[in-house]
Amino acid sequence: MKRNRCAKILATLGPATSSESTLETLVRAGADMVRLNFSHGAHEEHRRRYDVVRAVENKLGRPIGILMDLQGPKLRVGDFVGGKVKLETGATFRLDMEKDLGTIQRVRLPHPEIFAAIDEGTDLLLDDGKLRLRVETFGADYAVTRVINGGVLSDHKGLNVPNAVLPISALTEKDRRDLQFGLDLGVDWVGLSFVQRPEDVAEARKLIGGRAAIISKIEKPTALDHLAHIIELSDALMVARGDLGVEVPPERVPILQKRILAACHLAGKPVVVATQMLESMINAPTPTRAEASDVATAIYDGADAVMLSAETAVGQYPVEAVAMMDKIIQQVETDEHYQYLRNARRESPEGTAADAISAAASQVAETIKAAAIVTYTSSGSTTLRAARQRPGVPILCLTTNPRIARRMAMVWGVHSVLDKDISNFQEMVELAVKAAYREGFANIGERIVMTAGVPFGTPGTTNVLRIAWVEGDDSWAE
Repeated sequence: MKRNRCAKILATLGPATSSESTLETLVRAGADMVRLNFSHGAHEEHRRRYDVVRAVENKLGRPIGILMDLQGPKLRVGDFVGGKVKLETGATFRLDMEKDLGTIQRVRLPHPEIFAAIDEGTDLLLDDGKLRLRVETFGADYAVTRVINGGVLSDHKGLNVPNAVLPISALTEKDRRDLQFGLDLGVDWVGLSFVQRPEDVAEARKLIGGRAAIISKIEKPTALDHLAHIIELSDALMVARGDLGVEVPPERVPILQKRILAACHLAGKPVVVATQMLESMINAPTPTRAEASDVATAIYDGADAVMLSAETAVGQYPVEAVAMMDKIIQQVETDEHYQYLRNARRESPEGTAADAISAAASQVAETIKAAAIVTYTSSGSTTLRAARQRPGVPILCLTTNPRIARRMAMVWGVHSVLDKDISNFQEMVELAVKAAYREGFANIGERIVMTAGVPFGTPGTTNVLRIAWVEGDDSWAE
């Protein structure tokens, strides 16, 4: 199943996409990886969807990555008498720890960590930023606020504290239970929500213990103060624009998106752009022109992947949404301006043998007009360094490790192939040539460029570059 594009599509599974037939159609339409959203659904639902993904993977012979997206802390107000109140702009409103039902004057906020983090003048956002309160006085268990932007506030609406580091872990007890379940299941990626500081990623990495890769979701503006360190500790990043857009002004979100993508490119880490990409396709068979432009902008900016959320989880047109995203990506990637930006975005190699080899592979492939770059890897690092160079030809990731093949399903330009182990260099050449031909990336008479690490099976040792011809008849490709 060769894709005619480099950027990847991540589709969220849900009630609309739980059957094997629907998921197969989704993958054929362009989905490269799937997301299990642990903010919703019981463990058994996620287990069934996981099993369906693996069944489709086996049927199609294409590695499919699975991301489990943890919910993270949810800060919410309590219940109101009558279920809701209307807060008038200019009124005072109290948040406290009392258990009584809320009124027009006050409501329960069972989060002492918020009272510990606020100060006079701190803004508090409610219901995804629809209401804004400003702290006037506060104590260890209360805050008296002024309503800056009023509106209707109902039971259990969420609360955000922009630009404040809250003294809480990114992992709740629910997240820890979900994480253990997902790791035992065999997920490939873990989406870490509510990342505020590098320590949040370090805590998750210790718990995960190398059993899955980590995507740190950038949805808190405080994380941007530690962006370089968070990238260093993560395997990939996600620009979670929905939550990020609540805590920062909307006009800043596109700028922050570009900043995050640029920082990830520099570090050679994959990055996903997510939230509301084709939102109108939840209920309509075609997107708005603004949504199509939004997806295109993420591709022009160099995103490794773009994500669909409710569009494929609960939408009426999940397959159409994936197909539309596929069309937009293909259209952008054939544009001359995109190709100019891709070439300009190639980072200078770091002072390592691995980076020197990867940069040389990209240059050699362009010079000799090779059909593909083939990377043989045990850890994925060789493939990631090749992708960092944004070569003008496809990248084949050959690996014996199914977990690595699935993780690479999210990386720009990479086509993962699960193949047999090798014992010598000549076997690697033969394997690479056969895979490039069999997967439809090279024809007889064309050349491929190969990179690998010797001795084989040693992570992080990219030190070999080789050019090979695809020659002879195709009988060996059966």
